[in-house]
Amino acid sequence: MSQYKKRYLEDQILKLSKSFPILLLTGARQVGKTTLLQHMSEKSGLKHQYISLDEFEIRSLAKRDPGMFLKQYPAPLIIDEIQYAPELLPYIKAEVDRNKKKGSYWLTGSQQFYLMKNVSESLAGRVAILKMLGLSSAEEKEIIYQKQPWSPDQKITNNNSETITEIFKRIIQGSFPAVNNKPTPPLDAFYGSYVQTYIDRDLRDLVKVSSLSSFDKFIRLCAARTATMLNLSDLARDSDITVNTAKEWLSLLESAGQIYLLRPYYQNLSKRLVKAPKLYFLDTGLVSYLTGWRNPISTSRG
Repeated sequence: MSQYKKRYLEDQILKLSKSFPILLLTGARQVGKTTLLQHMSEKSGLKHQYISLDEFEIRSLAKRDPGMFLKQYPAPLIIDEIQYAPELLPYIKAEVDRNKKKGSYWLTGSQQFYLMKNVSESLAGRVAILKMLGLSSAEEKEIIYQKQPWSPDQKITNNNSETITEIFKRIIQGSFPAVNNKPTPPLDAFYGSYVQTYIDRDLRDLVKVSSLSSFDKFIRLCAARTATMLNLSDLARDSDITVNTAKEWLSLLESAGQIYLLRPYYQNLSKRLVKAPKLYFLDTGLVSYLTGWRNPISTSRG
């Protein structure tokens, strides 16, 4: 907690926890969901107990006997990686309907594509859902949050004294809190582990990829196309997969918080839905790793 950086979601978490018995914080792994909720639990005085379903024995109990699990770990409670035990959700619903206490359960989920269906079916009307990204540039620099939205007539002041090389160094570093702490871990080691442990493990199991190399190639080709118009046919052809498979894998990457598909704006709603979107990865460090850009000077030159 000594290197904790204030996140702009803090006020929203406290506000929603006064209105809903359950809060669900989704986002990619390693963006700081658990750290944020533990910090807010201390700050708010609610003192939630923390339980992670990444631990096999705890997960087994949650799946085998959800009722006993909630008796053994009573609210207020933080449950990390709730997608591993969706069996808990109906029991959490019954519990909050009984005690009617706001802020009783704070849940996190890194696989929202699988989780959301269970949440919508089990906790409708009882859960507030927030999506979390990595550190923004302002959060990293600990700039006070500006609550007023930007407008075109607003005067822009540039107080950034960074050089181009320094900016590209931050781009290569990325927005995960772990790589913005001191000492900074070796980026190749961090992102190599991230891709293998989280993306390959979590997504590969869900899409039932027969060849790990096919999925790895697909992710790297997506990274090479970041900030460009999405051409599904070309992406599928270069990945040696079908167009339908490419659609499925893109949907999973998007829902897992790894990519964002920016739909075009047209006054005609049909055009917005039909025209090709642009593909963006949500973390620049991950893109740099996947595309082989390691040096800020060479990266700045393209």
